[in-house]
Amino acid sequence: MKTILNVIWLVLSGFWLFLAYLVAGVLLCVTIIGIPFGIAAFRIGVYALWPFGYTAVERRDAGAPSCIGNVLWLILAGWWLAIGHIVTGIALCVTIIGIPLGVANFKLIPVSLLPLGREIVRTDQPFTATGSTQRTGW
Repeated sequence: MKTILNVIWLVLSGFWLFLAYLVAGVLLCVTIIGIPFGIAAFRIGVYALWPFGYTAVERRDAGAPSCIGNVLWLILAGWWLAIGHIVTGIALCVTIIGIPLGVANFKLIPVSLLPLGREIVRTDQPFTATGSTQRTGW
């Protein structure tokens, strides 16, 4: 089912959202200071290209630089990308078949607003590779 939703997503909105993130990433990589933001845009762009089966989790080891970076991201690119997700999500929710795709767009809004300090992982592996979520030894 995830594959079918991802293919429909790719045709209806994923490709265009990916292009928006790609443009944002290239514009942000123009300066040396913007390179981390551009890398974040590319990472989220791939997530926006194929979102079903993946989720964003918060990294516990992200500190104050991520917080400051998120404020800058919000001003530079976050609002515009979030507006793109809102408009696309509303347009997809008009039809019954498009409702899951619209919900996926709404799921991407928090990541598009504050991407730094988050990691994209598979939904069947909700723990990050960095061990940011502590597991018990059961």
